[in-house]
Amino acid sequence: MNTISQKEKAEKFHELHHSGKMLILPNIWDALGALLLESLGYPAIATASASIAFSNGYNDGEIIPFNDLLMLLRRITTSVDLPVTADIERGYADTDIQLEENIKLLIDAGIVGINIEDTDSKTNTLQSIEYQCNKIRLIKDVAGKMGIPLFINARTDVYLREKIFTTPVAQFEEVIKRGLAYKDAGADCFYPIALQQEADIKELIVRLKLPINIITIPGIPGLKTLSDLGVARVSLGPSFFKIAIRAMKDLAIQLKESEGLSSITGNEITSAYLKDLVNKNY
Repeated sequence: MNTISQKEKAEKFHELHHSGKMLILPNIWDALGALLLESLGYPAIATASASIAFSNGYNDGEIIPFNDLLMLLRRITTSVDLPVTADIERGYADTDIQLEENIKLLIDAGIVGINIEDTDSKTNTLQSIEYQCNKIRLIKDVAGKMGIPLFINARTDVYLREKIFTTPVAQFEEVIKRGLAYKDAGADCFYPIALQQEADIKELIVRLKLPINIITIPGIPGLKTLSDLGVARVSLGPSFFKIAIRAMKDLAIQLKESEGLSSITGNEITSAYLKDLVNKNY
């Protein structure tokens, strides 16, 4: 592996979050998707754990074997010349030793950024702030020793756990508390998944002074508004994959009724186009 090249990609990925231009990441799940985005001029590639899991016949939640995930990630990183960040859920690890080993393997696979979340998938509860901060510090230390400034996008699932908070204010204050703690532990970006309210997004950016990642779900402000607010990064999560599956489903339904032929014969995505993507003729 060209470590210098990977380090440069990692540094570039950091810069993209501080450029003043909102980074939009349509999360992909395979090498062809990465090649497509590269051909269209996207500056970085991000994966979605759910998309990778579903496309390989697994449920989300670290069900796909970690070695299979590594193989898929390596295919993606070696297919493009762009920084690649991976959604690794909670790290596929129950111990510090396992997490350290997994981070080393991810970096060896060419990854320059990760999403790490604060839910315990086994109990479906939030990890303590102290526990999650220890994970972030460990990841930062491992990456530093390997000479790669791995970008840590620290995800909090507070908004997925509404029932444990007495009021929306208490919930938002927990988000702030976790954001500040994760920042102090070494996180490079904060990802409060399912945050929707414009006023809360604005206040979070002001109080954290850290790049913020918003996911495209119903109820969020428009992309221009998010950009004006100062959101550094917008990701699609599994939505890109769902859109692809919807197109396939719609056509399959039409074909059952002996319809939809024009969608096939008139499709501008030809075999030649796909070959050009794979051969990087763009």
